[in-house]
Amino acid sequence: MTTPQEEPTVESHRAFEGQLFNVRVDTVRLPNGRLARREIVEHGDSVCIVPLDRQNNVVMVRQYRKPLDRFLLEVPAGGMNPGEDPEEAALRELKEETGYRADKLERLSYFWTTPGFCTEGMHAYVATGLEAGSHSPEEDENIEVVRAALEEVPAMIASGEIQDGKSIASLLMVMAMKQGRLNVG
Repeated sequence: MTTPQEEPTVESHRAFEGQLFNVRVDTVRLPNGRLARREIVEHGDSVCIVPLDRQNNVVMVRQYRKPLDRFLLEVPAGGMNPGEDPEEAALRELKEETGYRADKLERLSYFWTTPGFCTEGMHAYVATGLEAGSHSPEEDENIEVVRAALEEVPAMIASGEIQDGKSIASLLMVMAMKQGRLNVG
């Protein structure tokens, strides 16, 4: 078995510049000497939050996702502003999307969302000590706040009710934390 090797960039150009992301096309040299094309979405880091209330319910959002032309049930999440601390971004997104404030925010993990073509990394948190308020989604967000018992999450994932990758990953981390199989903080 051979050890994977890096792919040095031979040429790079920006194919698209947008408000949310850019697209870069790189020509790389493979270990066998051949050239290959890599289309890369340049996207800044994001945050996702698993808000848990005192009754062990998860506060999620149902929102329309145009690329899929359907609604998805997700944990609150969003992009980080330039220079913004991930914890500040998590608390801001929690308030904007759900209306809740949290007394405690614990780091779960940092992971790559879609490393096959995108540079976006995600900071995942669990938020507890929730205090309700009114949510204020951004102008272009179409969001419904939904509560679900944490114990129901595995069945919701298995049935396809929850299909979003960041939500599945962060919810499973919180379940492992609650069962003492994951230490956070």
